[in-house]
Amino acid sequence: MDMSNKPGEPPYTSGIYPEMYKKKVWTMRQYAGFSSAEETNSRFISLLNNGQTGLSVAFDLPTQLGLDSDDNLAFGEVGKVGVAIDSIDDMRLLFKDINLADVSTSMTINAPATTLLALYVALADEKNIPRSNLKGTVQNDILKEYIARGLYIFPPEHSIRLTTDLMKWCNENIPKWNTISISGYHLREAGCTATEEIALTLTNALYYTRSALRTGLKIDDFAPRMSFFFGCHNNFFEEICKFRAARTLWYEIISDFNPKNEKSSMLRFHTQTSGVTLTAQQPMINAIRVAYQALSAVLGGTQSLHTNSFDEALGLPTEEAATLALRTQQIIASETGITSILDPLSGSKMIEEKTKEMIFEAKEIMKEIENNGGSMNCIVSGFQQRMIHESAWKHMKDIEDEHIEVVGVNKYQEEENSNIEAQKLDMENVKKQIESVKKIRDSRDQKVVEEALEVLRVVCKSDENVMDSIINAVKVGATVGEINSVMREIFGTWISPSGV
Repeated sequence: MDMSNKPGEPPYTSGIYPEMYKKKVWTMRQYAGFSSAEETNSRFISLLNNGQTGLSVAFDLPTQLGLDSDDNLAFGEVGKVGVAIDSIDDMRLLFKDINLADVSTSMTINAPATTLLALYVALADEKNIPRSNLKGTVQNDILKEYIARGLYIFPPEHSIRLTTDLMKWCNENIPKWNTISISGYHLREAGCTATEEIALTLTNALYYTRSALRTGLKIDDFAPRMSFFFGCHNNFFEEICKFRAARTLWYEIISDFNPKNEKSSMLRFHTQTSGVTLTAQQPMINAIRVAYQALSAVLGGTQSLHTNSFDEALGLPTEEAATLALRTQQIIASETGITSILDPLSGSKMIEEKTKEMIFEAKEIMKEIENNGGSMNCIVSGFQQRMIHESAWKHMKDIEDEHIEVVGVNKYQEEENSNIEAQKLDMENVKKQIESVKKIRDSRDQKVVEEALEVLRVVCKSDENVMDSIINAVKVGATVGEINSVMREIFGTWISPSGV
């Protein structure tokens, strides 16, 4: 395979754009969300005022599972790892004083992705913002939930129907929107290796591609708006090679579908520095880990980047820590000079050989998955789950045996405990959030809501696209929990295979 290409030339090993960061640096997109919509809005405004160039919303676990904040199953989890969004009222507060036409918004949401996108679109309609102007990404990657995170709701076949309904609707209504962000990040955080991250992510992407084609979409209808999401860990050069290998492999995969639009075969990706490499011991040094990981992502050609805060091993990031994380990116972009050089590591014998090695090894894993029926069949049998568990166990043992050194954990330990205080969850806000859901139900026209949910119920039983019926339901005040309860009723739920 000839990989001696320049940036912007197939197979895009050196980057997807001819001028890379000379023309425009990566989008600085800090992930944020906690407690209430008001508090998260305040953090968004602060980040934008500090030079952030895109928004990224973290939702709490109940929202990610399609539950309302007052659901019994949501008890103790409301607002903990992200913002609670129950209705369009919360969406209004979340984006108060933020122009949706000017900002691109990424939403890390999967099982109820159709519902959260519907809320975003409904808010834009309310503000008279043309849908065609909306820019952003919804993760919408349910396969990795079955493999690594466990935040799925419906059986796989129905989840894929929702994924492709969203892709198809966006193609027709909000063409600037990235309809899916296939995530290797969560697989890597669960314990897989860098090579496995590439292989598992791209086989999932291949499954989504085939599923979209089966709905009648053409490859150029959706592939240019597919994006990817990778983690960036501590092995500096391996991570750079991982990104190069992923671009090359995606070009090869999509070429088999004969796209006419060159953007269909360009792998565009967001990177987040690694959460699992952050340590509670000596947390300040996490800022150094994050800086090197961020530099690795930039040298690997990322399109957007989130840098973790140094205090995230202790809890939600404080505003001070979040600002420092953003400043880390800004220093790389403004002070290091690397943005003026195209693919500075191209031609290095080590980089080129390691990239080829990772391509070969990833292909072997992908071949094995394909020979076993593809991503979905392997998920049902637990193939990917077992692979990740084995790699995670080996990594943990290597740290325990000191084959892998971790400063502050098994190397250069300090006896003194850190006096750094992480962001504390305001329980008053949690109580207000739960009360607000009840107020919404009391103040709306219940008959109109029930009629909208019945329309959704009928649509779910048919082959019709669900998006318009969900948008209409959220506009009249239906909650995230109510909409997803209808889907649970029609689609059912799913339990992962035993033994994985």
